[in-house]
Amino acid sequence: MSKLMTLCAMLLLFCATTFGQKGAFKLKVKDEDNLNLPGASVKLSPGNYSGTTNQYGEILIANIPSGEYTLSISYIGYGSVEKKIDIQPNGTELIETLSSKAVTGAEVVVMGDRLKGQARALNQQKNSDRVTNIISADQMGRFPDGNIGDAIKRVPGITMQNDQGEARNIIVRGMGPEFNSVTMNGERIPSAEGDNRRIQMDLIPTDMIQTVEVSKTLTADMDADAIGGSVNLITRTAPNGLRLSGTVAGGFNPIRDGFIGTANFIAGSRTANKKLGYVVSGSFNRNDFGSDNLEAAWAKDANGKLYINDHDLRIYDVIRVRRSVTTTLDYSINKLNTLYLTGAYTWRDDKENRFRLRHRARGGAGDLIYDANGDITGYNNGEVLRQTKGGINTGRNDGRRLEDQRVRSLALRGDHQWGKLKTNWSVQLAKASEKRPNERYVAMGRRGITVNQNISEAEYPLLTDNTPLSSYTRMDELTEQFQDQFERDINSRLDFSLPLSIVKN
Repeated sequence: MSKLMTLCAMLLLFCATTFGQKGAFKLKVKDEDNLNLPGASVKLSPGNYSGTTNQYGEILIANIPSGEYTLSISYIGYGSVEKKIDIQPNGTELIETLSSKAVTGAEVVVMGDRLKGQARALNQQKNSDRVTNIISADQMGRFPDGNIGDAIKRVPGITMQNDQGEARNIIVRGMGPEFNSVTMNGERIPSAEGDNRRIQMDLIPTDMIQTVEVSKTLTADMDADAIGGSVNLITRTAPNGLRLSGTVAGGFNPIRDGFIGTANFIAGSRTANKKLGYVVSGSFNRNDFGSDNLEAAWAKDANGKLYINDHDLRIYDVIRVRRSVTTTLDYSINKLNTLYLTGAYTWRDDKENRFRLRHRARGGAGDLIYDANGDITGYNNGEVLRQTKGGINTGRNDGRRLEDQRVRSLALRGDHQWGKLKTNWSVQLAKASEKRPNERYVAMGRRGITVNQNISEAEYPLLTDNTPLSSYTRMDELTEQFQDQFERDINSRLDFSLPLSIVKN
């Protein structure tokens, strides 16, 4: 252990000495609206110094000989910049603002600000070294998606498993949810269900995410925790100046005559001589909706006549409420050292009532009932079952089954440059939980009844019976459950990056 510590100390001393002999260049690229431009192509000449800006619109080129260079910056949808700069021995820091590209010709098409986010996403996608799709907040905002799963299901190669019409579990290139990885700011998100690896995408509101990176395959610089793909959710970063924004919207669900309400806010700025940046965002969404579900299993008699031997009618009344708060702090110690603190809290309540009516045949072909034309109109010796799923009529349950899912995460990260050696470290604490208090199931029924069948409309088959509730003779189920499960994830990482040049121009 002592030898390892000595080796690390010598390495850091060597890097510090090397840096003392040469300069460093730190560049931040933004647009006219003070928004960062990630994925910008940056090049210094003479020499083979090039790269792209990170998610904060920054790039650091260290261990570069001091002197005069030509700086070139290019970005899709923006005008290029080329200028002379002077790299000082003690380092040079520069902020460049790019302007939207002016197009001249016989016809001019004016595009609004909505395409700026798309341009940022395309630049990151173009300069990525892996098979990646990038989605910006501006692109996601063009659709009324309440959760991040609905937003990314439009990406080629991505399929979502739905729950009550909302995207929940992600499938990448045909691989099931258990074989894919979902991270937030590069750190793993635990599963709220606790007993599997599926990440509930409908738990995360779209409003709290700035960029989504969808990698169709894993590369060597990523954790080996998936064989399908990886989705990285990047929360909002501190702006370059004061930013205040908010949105309020509403809607109506005709199926249940329910109300849809959503609101969000963003507040951020920089202080302490631009060294300290902060951003706070919040989101609220309430959706009162439901669905009518019909499932039928068909069979044939000896003459090939169709009838329904199992018919399930379900009515769902659902209220979903999402709340989220995220905050990010970044502090620039100097040109070569920056610290980040990110926190996120997401809370979703899913309140559901389910009313189920089931008919099924329990006898044989001799119990079938035919009309004068030889068509099947029902059967004897059938069974009817009625089931209700709900909860206690007190507190937050409000007579419904309550599914309380929450995700909390807190991460501290640092970026440091020691000569040519780049160091990144992070420490994260995350917890996801699910509670289902006082979940109740009641089921009763009766066997040996006559079931009537109407299949005149094959798309809407109907089974009925004339059995009153007072004559039900079987209590199939009467239960009350309390589920409480969670997954806690504590991890840290330390990464080193040292560029090597095999062929020098």
